[in-house]
Amino acid sequence: MLIVLAEAKLGEGALDAARDAMATMVEASRAEEGCVSYAYAVDVLDPNKLIIVEKWVDSDALTFHFQTPHMAAFQQALGSLDVQITELAKFQADDGSPVM
Repeated sequence: MLIVLAEAKLGEGALDAARDAMATMVEASRAEEGCVSYAYAVDVLDPNKLIIVEKWVDSDALTFHFQTPHMAAFQQALGSLDVQITELAKFQADDGSPVM
């Protein structure tokens, strides 16, 4: 499994302006074959910091994701907004196990 972790800094008003595009992106991504999990969250201490967590079955699924029409539409929607990716990394992982 691949885990993608990202953080983005959002300018004033960017979250509200991007909310519909983000909802569409999450819904479409979760429907992709090979998507295990896909979510955005706002940092509770910094409302202008977005956390992105994605889980994919393999690198082929992630590669496909980057080529989808909804990814292109999402990037276009964010293009005019003040959004800066500050961290972006992928990790190879097993299926995990309970912490407790």
